[in-house]
Amino acid sequence: MIKWLIIIIMWLLPYSALAQYRITGRVVNLEDKKPVANASVFLSNATAGAKTNDDGTYTIANVRGGQYELVVSMVGYANYRQTIMVNNDISLPDIEIISKAIELREVRIHPDKNWALHYDMFRREFLGESENAKQCKILNPKVLDFSYDKTTSELSASSSDFVDVENKALGYRVRYLLANFTKNYSKGYLYYEGSAQFENLKGNKSQLKKWQKNRQNTYEGSSMHFLRTIIANQLQQEGFKVLRLTRKPNPEYRGGMNNRYVETLLTTPLEINDFAIRTDKNGIYALSFKDCLYIMYAKPSVTNGEIKPAPLYTISIATIGGPYAYFDNNGIIINPQSVTFEGSLGESRLAELLPVDYEPMQ
Repeated sequence: MIKWLIIIIMWLLPYSALAQYRITGRVVNLEDKKPVANASVFLSNATAGAKTNDDGTYTIANVRGGQYELVVSMVGYANYRQTIMVNNDISLPDIEIISKAIELREVRIHPDKNWALHYDMFRREFLGESENAKQCKILNPKVLDFSYDKTTSELSASSSDFVDVENKALGYRVRYLLANFTKNYSKGYLYYEGSAQFENLKGNKSQLKKWQKNRQNTYEGSSMHFLRTIIANQLQQEGFKVLRLTRKPNPEYRGGMNNRYVETLLTTPLEINDFAIRTDKNGIYALSFKDCLYIMYAKPSVTNGEIKPAPLYTISIATIGGPYAYFDNNGIIINPQSVTFEGSLGESRLAELLPVDYEPMQ
């Protein structure tokens, strides 16, 4: 548990009223303290970023409030990462980065004969198999290495550089620095994490309109939408309904993916305060629930100012593995290993990844 967080009464604020801020600072060489020019300074999983000037200074503008991982990347230097909380304009102390020897990748005397097979497995799990995924392409697949354990049916992946993905469904180029990727086929378990830098693709008026619509459709019903809706206290208005799902081990379970639990769904909708609370850390909230959250979503229709729920819902199940799952103003889980999503939310992959500073259409 994160010790500096003390749980207090929930206080909800509309996320649409969040301000935009600026981050300024300077990047220098650790060894001689000289400024480092042309280094990339960006907020992980966001579109906000900048290049350093000749004097090493940078300015990142139009930053939504929230917690971010600030990343500095420069050829010949080790990547630098720092967690920052943005709730006003901030000027960071000098960032000192350390140079490194350029390491040649290991030459494989015996090529990995299963590389193509493992890459295909990775691509399906990393990008997904949705309509968005069909319009995604990994531009530099050879930066990837794979390891497959036949005894555990587990695929692991690592990368020597950013994995560049062109997402023509959402209009982004995503540079993803893969920190961890594990897919266990026998247990049906997938986990990956890393830092992403978003760039908007260039397009004509028609393409830009299509990308804007696709981004909105991807956002609606997403985990980001759900968590922002909690902060805004707008669950019903935004089309969400949350129920309690209890699970007990099935004494007749004999293995496999099905019938692991005896489940009971309680039909009385939960209130936000039943599973979400605010912490004493400004802009940080928490999910806490001993059972599973059964999350239903359908985009509501509005007739003569009256909100009417849609007849069909997407279904997701959220299981909180620890005491708390923390999230910030942007609707991003800070400790992602604390939550397991199944159903609709569990099927989202990099093809559905939106930058944390994404603003939906009003």
